[in-house]
Amino acid sequence: MKKKINPQKDIKVSVETEGNTEPILKSNLFPIVGIGASAGGLEALEQFFTNLPVNSGMAYVVIQHLDPNYKGMMRELLQRNTAMPVYTATDRLKVKPDCVYIIPPNKSMSILNGSLYLFDPLETRGLRLPVDFFLRSLADDIQERSVGVILSGMGSDGSLGIRSIKEAGGIVLVQQPATAKYESMPRCAVESVVADFIAPANELAARLISIIKQPLHLIADQKIQKDTSSLEKIIILLRRQTGHDFSLYKKNTLYRRIERRMGIHQINKIASYVRYLQENPVELDILFKELLIGVTSFFRDTLVWDYLRDTVISSLFIRKDPDNIIRAWIPGCSTGEEAFSLAIIFKEAIEKFSPNKNFSLQIFATDLDSNAIERARKGVFSANIIADVSQIRLSRFFIKADDQYRVNAEIREMVVFAPQNVIKDPPFTRLDLLCCRNLMIYMDTELQK
Repeated sequence: MKKKINPQKDIKVSVETEGNTEPILKSNLFPIVGIGASAGGLEALEQFFTNLPVNSGMAYVVIQHLDPNYKGMMRELLQRNTAMPVYTATDRLKVKPDCVYIIPPNKSMSILNGSLYLFDPLETRGLRLPVDFFLRSLADDIQERSVGVILSGMGSDGSLGIRSIKEAGGIVLVQQPATAKYESMPRCAVESVVADFIAPANELAARLISIIKQPLHLIADQKIQKDTSSLEKIIILLRRQTGHDFSLYKKNTLYRRIERRMGIHQINKIASYVRYLQENPVELDILFKELLIGVTSFFRDTLVWDYLRDTVISSLFIRKDPDNIIRAWIPGCSTGEEAFSLAIIFKEAIEKFSPNKNFSLQIFATDLDSNAIERARKGVFSANIIADVSQIRLSRFFIKADDQYRVNAEIREMVVFAPQNVIKDPPFTRLDLLCCRNLMIYMDTELQK
C-alpha cells in the first residue's frame, strides 16, 4: 500500500512497505546527483552506493579524478555495490533516473538539457578541476533539482561547484572530513558553503533519501503552504537572534530557504518549523547563513568586467583629477572576489589608458555576514580560482603558496572590508562608482527603492 505525500500528478512520493518496489520518486523532472571524489574516493563511493536504494528516482553522475592513462575497472567495481545499471559516460548520453554514470578517463564532462557531453580535459596550469566543471554546469542546467556530493580527495576541486548548486537552490552533502581517507576536498567543501548534511560516506545515502521523501522545493514545482503568520514569526526570531531584519526581503526567496531547512529536518508544516526554531537556537544561526548565501567568483560575467574597465573606469580618468582618490563601494561583497576583481581591473585600466598619471582607487567592500568579511580580509583563495583568473593576472596580482593563492599587497591595500547592514546602516557617500550585483534581486520593491 502506498501513502501519497505529494498530491501533484507528475510527482508521487511513496512510503516503502515490504515487497514494494515502486520508485521513491516519480517525475519527469528528477534530481541529478553529481558526486565528486579523488584520492581515497573509491572506498567512499562503494560505501555510498552500497547504502543507496535501487529505486530512488534520482540519477547519479560520478566525477572521479583518474589518471589520463587509467585503464581500471571503475564501472565494474561500482556495479558490485549497486543493482542500478552503471555506465561509462559517452557524448550526448541522456541521463535517466535510477542509473549511475561515470566520467571516462582523460575527459571533462558537462551536462545540457539532461544529456552528458564530453570534452578534452581542461587542464589549467597543471591543475584539472573536472568536479567544479561538472557541478557548475549541473547547477545551470537543472537549478534546484541539482545535488552535489563531495567525498574523499586531495585539493579543493568541487568547492566552487557546490557553491553554484547552493545558489541555484540545490542540495549539498559532504563526507565528514575526519572519516575521509584524504580530507582536503571535503574540508574545502565544508569551508566553502553551509552543507545540508555532513556525515560519513556510508550515511550520506540515507540522508539524501530522507530529503527527497519530503515535499520540499527539490521536487519540482512543490511549494509549502504560504503561512504569512508563521513567516513573520520566523523573521521575528531571526531578528532577535541575529539583530538583522528580513521583513523587506522577497517572500518567495525566504520561503525557498525555509523550505530547504524544513526538508532537511523532515518538517511538513511551517508552523511546526517555527516551534523547532524556538527550541533550537543553533538552527536559527544556520537559517541565517542560508539566507545570506553569497555565491561569488572572480570576474563573474567576463564581458561585464571588460566593459567596466574599458568604458566606465576609463571615462573616470577623463573626468577626475589624478590627485583625487576615486571612491567605490561594493555592498554585499561576500568573501571578497568581486572587490578584488574591481581593484585588479582598475590597475589594468591605469596601465592601459593613463600610464603616466597617478590615479588611485579606494574600495569600500561591505557585507552583512561578518564571517565572510573575515575571510575576505585575508585575501586567500583556493587553487581552483584558476578556472576564473587568467595566468597573467595570477602572476601579476597573486602570490602562490602551497595549494592556495594570496592577493598581493598592492591589491589588498586598495580595499577596506567592513561588516555593514545596507538596510539600516549609513551608506558611503561621495562615491564615483557603486557596484551592486546579485543583491537587489533578493529585496522587495520597497527596499530596492
